Amino acid sequence: MAAPGDVTDVDTMQRLLDGADYLSDTGLATALFCAVRLPQPLLLEGEAGVGKTEAAKALATVLDTPLVRLQCYEGIDAGEALYEWNYPRQLLGIRVAEATGREVTEHDLFGPDYLVERPLLHAIRHPGPRPVVLLVDEIDRADDEFEAFLLEMLAEAAVTIPELGTVRAAVPPVVVLTSNRTRDLHDALKRRCLYHWIDYPDLDRAVAVIRRRVPAASATIAEQVAAAVARLRSLDVQKPPGLAEAINWVATLDLLGLDRLDPAAADTTLGSVLKYREDLELARERGSVWVAGGA
Repeated sequence: MAAPGDVTDVDTMQRLLDGADYLSDTGLATALFCAVRLPQPLLLEGEAGVGKTEAAKALATVLDTPLVRLQCYEGIDAGEALYEWNYPRQLLGIRVAEATGREVTEHDLFGPDYLVERPLLHAIRHPGPRPVVLLVDEIDRADDEFEAFLLEMLAEAAVTIPELGTVRAAVPPVVVLTSNRTRDLHDALKRRCLYHWIDYPDLDRAVAVIRRRVPAASATIAEQVAAAVARLRSLDVQKPPGLAEAINWVATLDLLGLDRLDPAAADTTLGSVLKYREDLELARERGSVWVAGGA
């Protein structure tokens, strides 16, 4: 849709995000604009389901560039995120060389043909002309060692592969990191990044987003579900529902041909929005009439 240099101000960013079906507020549009134009990594924090990952996807759409996603998890290491060697292919190369009487050297086996790119290396080696959007999703699930490695990579926009040398980005990626704040990230990483907290949207914005994502939904059912989700968040649930769950709930109701959230519909579809048994029991203790907005 636009090259980074074409995104000249925050209003333009917000308009382009809207065109990519992502309704942002001015604060988030400002953070994304700065991440593109400075450029500087952007750390998005917020509760699960508020649209952090979708913001990075929308930014890639706005810039008309690929999204490279690294999903973090407990125990992820640099090798899994960066690159690995294709050992089966290396073994096959050795066997072919032996069968043909050809000498195979270490240089032959550890060359580009046997290198398997993982997301970080793929983003670094992207030739351009536009930078990819590198999404490092749920960085808080990784450990301290991986966080330190990532900090070094972001600072240099380069990585070193012992067998091949240093690979430096010709076009550094636009980097978006997300965190559900299951643990505190180190100050060193935060200092390197721009920061924005995405809060739960107010009712009007939630309704607008739901109707954008589920076009068949009426304003009435979108308002009912948005209000019901806000009520459910007031309970002491393990996993407070976010905007993503509200969208799923409306999509479920639409699939079932239901045009309003009455107590019966709330009771039968509550699993679309609450994902723990204890949370379901807590909501049902309050009653489906309360969930649906009755007295």
